Order: sequence, then C-alpha cells, then structure tokens
Amino acid sequence: MLGQLRLAWWREALERPHHERPRGDRVLDALGDLFESNETLLVKLVDGWEHLLGEGALDEIDARAFAQSRAAPFLALFEGKPAFAAFAKPLETTCLCWCYADLAANLSGDKDREMVRSLGFQADMKRARLPREARGIAILGALGVRALQRGGRPLMEGRGAALAAFKAGLLGR
Repeated sequence: MLGQLRLAWWREALERPHHERPRGDRVLDALGDLFESNETLLVKLVDGWEHLLGEGALDEIDARAFAQSRAAPFLALFEGKPAFAAFAKPLETTCLCWCYADLAANLSGDKDREMVRSLGFQADMKRARLPREARGIAILGALGVRALQRGGRPLMEGRGAALAAFKAGLLGR
C-alpha cells in the first residue's frame, strides 16, 4: 500500500504543469527541467511500476506492460531524429531486453524470474548495431542479454560485466 501511495504522489505531481508542482524534491525538480511538456512519458513509467504491485505471482501481461512502460522514456529520446526510423525496432528490442533482465534480477520467485527471462529472450537475442547516440542503450542491452543468459543475475555481476559493457560501448551492440 505504501508503494501505491508513493506512485500516486508521483503521478499527481507529474500530471501538474511544471510551474504548479511542489518544489524542493531534487528528483522531481530535475525531471521537470528535463522533461517539461513530455511528462506523459514519465507518467507511463509510473504506470509500469504499478503493474508490479499486484498481489500474487507476476503474470506475463503485467511483466510486458512494465517493460514497455519502462522503455518508453528511453525510446522517446530518439523520436524525431532523422535516422530514428532506421533503428527504431532494434532500439526498442534492446530497451525491452534490458527492462526484462533488470526485472528478472530483482525478482525473488524462481517461477516469476523464469517467465520474465523467457520474455527477455523473445525481446532481443539478435541485437542489431545501434548508432553512436544510442550507445548507452546498447550497453544496457548487452548487459541485459548477459544477465538473462546467466539465469537472471544482476546486470553488473562478475568480472565479465565490465568487458561486456566496454564491448557494447565500442561496437554499439
């Protein structure tokens, strides 16, 4: 219930115009400065987190909704760019793979983790090369694939994580 209250506060704050929001919360102030007039993307992010607050086991519908909502702000950063159409699908699948991998690493139930891992494998196992401006997402995707292959472990676990991140940053996948 506490989580739902916190998410409700975030939703209400982000739905207000920037100049009407409460001041003093560093995160909210920074988000307002960065995403002014694009707050609907952040509200989608809040909606995604709400899918994880249900009772019982996580189902596939909620896991998909969470990943899509969490990926939306990242994808929006590239909309409208000239070459976006050429890498829109690989960018989306890379973001989704990272979202599923991060979710799997933070689930306590083996059944839930395996379901989320299978969604992650469906999302992005043949990653295309992303352009230079999306290298950060390429790094997250590479770490996501590695984490899924290792059974849903944390993204930066082990010595090989830094090497995977370096390689993805260099090559874009």
